[in-house]
Amino acid sequence: MVRILLIKNGRIVQDGSHDDLVAAEGEYKTVYETVVPIEYILWHGDCKMDVFNRLAPFIQDFIYENKWEELHGNQVAACQVIFDSDDNLLLSSGTASGKTEAAFLPVLTHLYEKPSRSVGAMYISPLKALINDQFKRLEQMLLDSNIPVTKWHGDASVDKKDRLIKHPEGILQITPESLESLITNKRGACLNMFCDLRFVIIDEVHSFMRDERGLQLLCVLERLRALTGVNPRRIGLSATLGDMSLAQDWLNTGTGRKCAAPVADEGKKRVRLHIERFVNVSDKRDLVERNGSMNIVDKDTGGDMGDREHYEYLFRQTLDKKTIIFANSREEIEFIMANLREIALKHKAPDVYRVHHGNVSALLRETTEDEMKSADEKIVTGATVTLELGIDIGSLDQAVQIGAPLNVSSFAQRLGRCGRRGQVPQLLFTFVESIKINSSDILGPINWEFIRTIAIIELYLRDHWMEPIPPRHHPYNLLYHQTMSILKSNGEMSPAGLAQAVLSLGAFRKISQEDYKKLLLYLIHIEQLERSEHDGLLIGRAGEKEVNSHKFLTVFLAPEYLLVKEENRTIGTVDKTYPVGTRFALAGMSWETVDINVKSKVLFVKRVPGISVVDWDRDFEAELHTVLVRKVRSVLERDDPYPYLSDRCQERLLEIQYIARNSGILENLVTELSKQKFAIFPWVGTRQLVTLHYALLQRKIKSKIPWSTCLYLEVVFDGSKEELAGIISDILHSDLDLYSLPLPDKIQINGKYNEFIPLELLRKQFIEDYLDFDGLKRDMIQNFDGKCK
Repeated sequence: MVRILLIKNGRIVQDGSHDDLVAAEGEYKTVYETVVPIEYILWHGDCKMDVFNRLAPFIQDFIYENKWEELHGNQVAACQVIFDSDDNLLLSSGTASGKTEAAFLPVLTHLYEKPSRSVGAMYISPLKALINDQFKRLEQMLLDSNIPVTKWHGDASVDKKDRLIKHPEGILQITPESLESLITNKRGACLNMFCDLRFVIIDEVHSFMRDERGLQLLCVLERLRALTGVNPRRIGLSATLGDMSLAQDWLNTGTGRKCAAPVADEGKKRVRLHIERFVNVSDKRDLVERNGSMNIVDKDTGGDMGDREHYEYLFRQTLDKKTIIFANSREEIEFIMANLREIALKHKAPDVYRVHHGNVSALLRETTEDEMKSADEKIVTGATVTLELGIDIGSLDQAVQIGAPLNVSSFAQRLGRCGRRGQVPQLLFTFVESIKINSSDILGPINWEFIRTIAIIELYLRDHWMEPIPPRHHPYNLLYHQTMSILKSNGEMSPAGLAQAVLSLGAFRKISQEDYKKLLLYLIHIEQLERSEHDGLLIGRAGEKEVNSHKFLTVFLAPEYLLVKEENRTIGTVDKTYPVGTRFALAGMSWETVDINVKSKVLFVKRVPGISVVDWDRDFEAELHTVLVRKVRSVLERDDPYPYLSDRCQERLLEIQYIARNSGILENLVTELSKQKFAIFPWVGTRQLVTLHYALLQRKIKSKIPWSTCLYLEVVFDGSKEELAGIISDILHSDLDLYSLPLPDKIQINGKYNEFIPLELLRKQFIEDYLDFDGLKRDMIQNFDGKCK
């Protein structure tokens, strides 16, 4: 007799025998009802056996003890793929949908039934904090399993790492940088640690796919396979993937396997959204109300009245509600949280305001995470991207977004932070606009960020679309890094052997032997490499300094930071030296520098009252996709209802639509702004817009993109708009050679180690991986029906 757990619409409804199952089928028709292209009911001899009964006993006990009421569709699908195929697995579903458990339930069952002779499964995360969070969840599940779990990162126990090296077993949780260090510096240990590695679980796949860090991870996994001869299956997890096939290709790199990507129907979800708007005015004159669309500003206040109203509104909306407030820059979130703290002090309300971003110390971030998990306190935390990823912070009452999300994927991540534990997701957007009275620019009154927010919401909730993540085919800075890492690990190698070891890695499959030879010769020239007397290649004098630096393991750009300390307590980091007596903000509090240790790069501070500001040199960059840009145009063109807009926002939208429709930008490729000044609206994405910019420059026509997320080009042109449109038409119908474009000599995609790459290759990377003439032609022909007006 086989014990059966009946599942209907994800809910456990009956526990019984095979006979019970046969009797129940008449009532339920199908045992599992969902739209997933996977056959869930498995055969066991002559009996049907559900997924639950295939799980290890300790997992079944864990499910009962924790009173799980349902197995999610992705959990059942993951078990089916892992148990009954040899494929890799990609799971993409909403935040808090049980993806981590979906990966570990079948993996742990495999390791329980057939213990591994080494580390059996490796969990790889982009964040140490996410490892720490998952470690606690796994430890609880594994209490009765005899399967240990070990976390391995810079803050983890050295003793436990040493114990794992001597007696490798169970689950290893690690970051890409720590894995790079292992395979580079402890090759012998890796042979023993991973000789029977069965699974590699990669969390937050979308985060890795966006930059060189993900390619570094793929390189290290392939090097580990070459070293051990073991080809573990990969399981990728993500809540936000726009193109599953691109993610499957990425995950499969170097494995030779197929990748299953079952899609579970999560059903319709309710979402509560609201957008509110506030106004600053640039001078103290009266602002005349226009069709009710603008606030009337008292001439004795003017200025930053909108900011003050905004902070008071945020204080009221977050009072006694557990909330994350998201902003797109660290400066902005610091300033907002400082103002909320001041308002709370004025109203004698409790100080529940925290700040969570990459420059706040790990200890303070972890304390904030623990406070947010607690059901007792209604913590309000300001964050940037650090709380987008899947760190468990319990249920939230709401999330707040200041201004526009960077893109659709970012919106999906932030929306996913609320709505856990069965709650309805609730997201509030706020905008503060600075109105310039009597603006002479006909497009000046258009708030593109506001319109982009509506477009992002519509694309995600109505069109179910997210940005695909384009692959990077020419990561020359990573090519340098892996070359140096492999030489450090192996010692002297012949040029041919080195080329074979490096270029065989999947991340470099588009890089030619000729380009690699150019790189090696350049590295010899700048003494990163040197030739041995046997014509082999070694790390050179200058290269030794790089590979022996503790910063060598990372492949992402990070500015030089100074540590900020209050006596012996670390507050965080800043990228500027604030002189003694200077006040600045960090971690939502104001500090004053009292001493500076220049050699150790430490600022010693004391806490002071009041509101201060801080600025960082580099923050977030956004790239707009053509689909998003087209949706912006659709919002301006159509009179669709957007019920989540406040009355003030609805009135503002009508005003912007009126301006856009009467300016001609929605119908015409070229719009005259003033004498000899034109706006070009091709309604294409950032990459295509940049391509058009350089193509015009080749025709001696100078243009500029007014700001980083701008949708149009500004052009000064001594001619008519018809002539300018004709030139663009000629460009689109030409066979444009991107290598002939007048690019700046030092044009490049930003990347660590670019200083060691020949400018010729950096230019090629920019052309091949960023410019998109084919996309420009395709998208503009679709936008303008083959004609440039």
